[in-house]
Amino acid sequence: MTEQAKGMSIKITKNGPIIVRGGVPLIEEIITPVDDHYVYVPGRELPQRQVYSLCRCGKSKIPPFCDGAHAHFAFVGSETASRESFVERAEVLPGPVVDLLDDNRCAYARFCYRDAGNAWDLLETASGGVDLEEGIRGASDCPAGRLVARDKDGNVFENDYEPCISILQDPEKGVGCAIFVKGYIPIEGEDGHMYEPRNRVALCRCGHSKNKPFCDAAHVAAKFRE
Repeated sequence: MTEQAKGMSIKITKNGPIIVRGGVPLIEEIITPVDDHYVYVPGRELPQRQVYSLCRCGKSKIPPFCDGAHAHFAFVGSETASRESFVERAEVLPGPVVDLLDDNRCAYARFCYRDAGNAWDLLETASGGVDLEEGIRGASDCPAGRLVARDKDGNVFENDYEPCISILQDPEKGVGCAIFVKGYIPIEGEDGHMYEPRNRVALCRCGHSKNKPFCDAAHVAAKFRE
């Protein structure tokens, strides 16, 4: 936990919502195509509360907040994700200057695609210049934290995120996307397990992920809409 995230917490409840404590800022962002890459565009203003519950069954009538629909629909939200650290899970793909770590936790947000190509191809060959910058940006903007660019000295490239929770919308695909957790906010599982604090992680809110509590892009196939 960073000093900024001190006092903030996220709790995954058994077959129920995500409880957020500590006045974590809540925003909405729209995944928006620009040329051959994607950007985040601010969405609607959401209520700010000291404590709030976010729906993860996908059935709430007051999204993104929980309205108790999980009980009516007998939602099963059992956590199935690996509890290993990112470094333990990730494959290391070497490049001339920067290596790419990839743990395959994809939310299909598509930020890994840039004007000059995708993060994998760019970092595999780039020794500097625009291609290297674009490859690092493609990795660093991924909301799921799937991709991390790391130099040969072990230094990672990360965006400087303030602790925040972003509800992502994906109008290009006609769906609601993941819950984007930024800034190392601690996440506690239903049994008290503390997941590794990370700068970027995407939680499921459609109820269909097979990698709960994390997003696995199931919202696209499920055509999840609020």
